Amino acid sequence: MTMRKVMLGPDAARELVQIATRCDFDIDISYNRYTVDAKSILGVLALDFSQIMTISYNGISEDLEQFLSRFAMAC
Repeated sequence: MTMRKVMLGPDAARELVQIATRCDFDIDISYNRYTVDAKSILGVLALDFSQIMTISYNGISEDLEQFLSRFAMAC
C-alpha cells in the first residue's frame, strides 16, 4: 500500500476525482478518523481542506503520481 500526504483545495480535489475514476484500483483519502473514496465527488468535496490528508492506494498510475507530486507535503 502506498501512502502520500497532500494538502488539497477544492479545485485540486475535483481534479483528483477525475484522475481517480480512470484508475482501476481503490484510492482512499483520509485525515484523523475520516476516510472517503477518492472516486466519490460528494465524499471528496465534503472534506476539510485545511487538513493534511493521506492518499492511500495499491496500484500504479502515472497521472496519479504526477498529480500527487504537485501537492505532496514534506513529512
